Amino acid sequence: MANTIDPQWAWAPYLPTAEAPWDLKKVGHLYRRLSFGATWRELEAGVQTGLEKTIDALFKGGDSQEQFELESVTAELKESIREANNGRQASAYWLFRMLYSPHPVEEKFTLFWHNHFATSNAKVLNAGFMLRQYDLMHRYCLSSFRAMLREMSTDPAMMVWLDTRLSKKGMPNENYARELMELFSLGIGNYTEKDIREAARAFTGWEIRDQQPFFNSEQHDAGEKTVLGQTGNWKGEDILRICLEQKSAPFFIVRKLFRFLISETIPASQDLLRPLAEQFRKSDFDIGALVRTMVRSNLFFAPAAYRTRVKAPVDFILGIVRALEGRVGTTALAQAMEELGQNLFFPPSVKGWDGGQAWLNGQTILFRQNLALAFTSTEDARFGRRTDPAALVQKYTKDGETDAVEFFLRLFLQDDLPAESRAKLSQYVQKAQKQNYPVYWTQKDAADQRLRALCHLVLTLPEFQLD
Repeated sequence: MANTIDPQWAWAPYLPTAEAPWDLKKVGHLYRRLSFGATWRELEAGVQTGLEKTIDALFKGGDSQEQFELESVTAELKESIREANNGRQASAYWLFRMLYSPHPVEEKFTLFWHNHFATSNAKVLNAGFMLRQYDLMHRYCLSSFRAMLREMSTDPAMMVWLDTRLSKKGMPNENYARELMELFSLGIGNYTEKDIREAARAFTGWEIRDQQPFFNSEQHDAGEKTVLGQTGNWKGEDILRICLEQKSAPFFIVRKLFRFLISETIPASQDLLRPLAEQFRKSDFDIGALVRTMVRSNLFFAPAAYRTRVKAPVDFILGIVRALEGRVGTTALAQAMEELGQNLFFPPSVKGWDGGQAWLNGQTILFRQNLALAFTSTEDARFGRRTDPAALVQKYTKDGETDAVEFFLRLFLQDDLPAESRAKLSQYVQKAQKQNYPVYWTQKDAADQRLRALCHLVLTLPEFQLD
């Protein structure tokens, strides 16, 4: 497929036309990829305000007062998590920010970098360190990759995770040097084992003292080292510079962002990625500028990129809660997300979550169906009526059940459903209206129950599992 895609066309700005209009489908696509899905009001507003203003609004986020209120609400929670060293609660903390932040784009890309610099509290065993790393990634998530990589090399959670704190002169630990090249900057095939051994010497001497990174010069190997063809008395920051000077570095990062933002199925050839890689290098690794180019592009909005990613558990869960305008506790969400295979601050390995088809198997599909039922039934103790589809239909439609199929399909799928599947949903509504209900139920009780069941069916459709 990549051979048929002209890179110049792919990364040129998308301009709406009669054949490819700016519509509800594209608004929903933008919100799913850049954040965690859209509410009904956001979908309608996006269509009305147009492409440019919608993208600008997403990157800008809410006003400063909304952000101040979020920080005020979460500051005390963060401190209590640190004091109690409660790693499980840290996941709920981050989910709270994802769900209620006025700037969900920042949270979405912080999550991307968490999977890139995959660090697990299963080994770190320090919730404070994990939250500190979250703050680091959040600070740089849409700005400088160079600065983020520099600070990550002396981040306490990373120093524990990849054993930098144990690396001494004469006994260098190779873990961080290896993952720096393999997973963080270059990719397999772009370095040698000797490069790793020499680079490991450059990172010696770093310790953690009083919960802070500390450089102990007496434990640093100050000798000459040759890494990736460059020779000198290198320290850690020199190795980072050398890595980012390699031709493979911008391609490696861009390829991961391509899979995250554009598609998991379109082959990301060198030719296709070259314009983005060149931009990334020339901008001194400006993440935000790169992301803007990608999400404004023809390829981003092309049919070939639409619903070509499997929803991660976090996108599946938060997409439902946001669409249903729920105000729910995130401790229960964190537990549910773990059942679906994703536990924030506990990635399965240094490679992070595999994503794609790995998110779906017989067990996780069943768990998704059960969780969708918990959200829509109003009978689950975790969520109650705080995510009630019937209330949402009454809020936004004139004719309740008559409009329900269309409303739910526009809200959750932006009308992107085969005619056959749509017909089956309509038939379900017609049959359900003829069912007998308990005699003590009012007509409204019965109608609300049908709306909730209909919503559950929509959330279990194959199309809803795709991003």
